[in-house]
Amino acid sequence: MKRLCYYILLMLLSGCAKQMPTAISKSPTANITVNQVRMDIDKYAAAQVRWGGEISKVENKAARTWVEIVSQALSKNGQPLSDSKSHGRFIASFPGFIDPVVYKIGASVTVVGTISGESVAMIGEYAYHFPVVLVSGAHLWPQRVKTLYRPYRPSPWMYHQPWPDYYRRHPYTPWPYYNRPYPFSR
Repeated sequence: MKRLCYYILLMLLSGCAKQMPTAISKSPTANITVNQVRMDIDKYAAAQVRWGGEISKVENKAARTWVEIVSQALSKNGQPLSDSKSHGRFIASFPGFIDPVVYKIGASVTVVGTISGESVAMIGEYAYHFPVVLVSGAHLWPQRVKTLYRPYRPSPWMYHQPWPDYYRRHPYTPWPYYNRPYPFSR
């Protein structure tokens, strides 16, 4: 019986862990960064990479779709960390048509693929050299919900009662014992 409880507990805990999506689970052996590839594109030609980040542009071509991604560090499950700084930009080349409404600007994506070369494009007035990744697997992460901190605010009904004023005058008398008037009477 004790062993059965351990197995059930183990199954429940393993279900709570964040799993890596199967499309991006194939991890490359070398940990190559975008900046390393930008410095020497010929050295890393045909290398396997797993990169991710935030989408900044989607451009549909005749047979492929180029998604420009601002690279960010990845967590253990492959999700881009939004708090991390940019590691450069790269272009993910998808086969066929990718809907820009689904892969919208600002969404987080992780791709797995091989480096096929580079493309030079303008960012403002700067000629930027983008590494191009032929995508073999990708995962679009759900939109993060930003929660606002809502401080505790007491209910407004308590300020219409006579007892808060009494507490300010007698702060060390314990409630509700002895020489306290009933709070709702006056």
